[in-house]
Amino acid sequence: MTQKKTVHMACLTAADMREIAARDPVLLLPLGSFEDQGPCTPMGDYLLADKVAERIALKATGQGYETYVAPVLPFGGADYFGYMPGGIALSQTTLRAVLTDIFECLLTRGFKKIIVLNGHGGNSAMIHDVTRQIMKQTEVVIPNLYLWRAASELLPQLLGAQKAQLSAGHGANPLFSIAMHLCPDLVKPEALVRPESDKEAWGLKVADFGQVSLNGVSVSLPFEGDVTATQGIGRGDPALCDAETGLKLTDRLVETGVLLVRHMTEKNS
Repeated sequence: MTQKKTVHMACLTAADMREIAARDPVLLLPLGSFEDQGPCTPMGDYLLADKVAERIALKATGQGYETYVAPVLPFGGADYFGYMPGGIALSQTTLRAVLTDIFECLLTRGFKKIIVLNGHGGNSAMIHDVTRQIMKQTEVVIPNLYLWRAASELLPQLLGAQKAQLSAGHGANPLFSIAMHLCPDLVKPEALVRPESDKEAWGLKVADFGQVSLNGVSVSLPFEGDVTATQGIGRGDPALCDAETGLKLTDRLVETGVLLVRHMTEKNS
């Protein structure tokens, strides 16, 4: 029986992995979270990060840059989502330890070309701290592509500045559109709600997720996300999201990821 080729390390045998390691491939480490993504989108945005990573690895490998996907880390660093029933997050201290151990396992066994594909804002600071420490100790550079921030930067090019601004935010673009494309069987558009335009927190008008406006200036508050969000939705309108936008965003993210793989391979050759 012929086995289907896979880019997922978890599906490879130990013998496969020993052969692969000798060829010095690129490894992608997808990270995500398990939290409130709004009423329309599955809580596990790590599912999307993993799917994007797979597409990057397949396309990069097809272009001659052998690339594999490490098992996705499904739990993100704790930030605004402690209110969510069933949500699971790691303290920042635990996240540091987990990331440090993951990188140590890979680096000490010879893998030097590692790219983080991050899908959660609460991971960003700790990824930077841990990878900076690794760079200082070993001179190995581990880049971090924050997928959803990159997608947000692409929105104005795809939708125009006005629609991009109106649709962007937690629980809306880019994540909802990408979910509509990558896992249409898991989204629930019929559950759509729009953010409350007159929502207040701490006696001030809500400006965005975790932020209020004070005389036109945004001020961050250390509250749980449900204080400023509407059922997990920030300022963006999820009604402006669609699968076509998700397809375009996914394609651009994959294109960017492949370029990063190619650059890393050439830098380390």
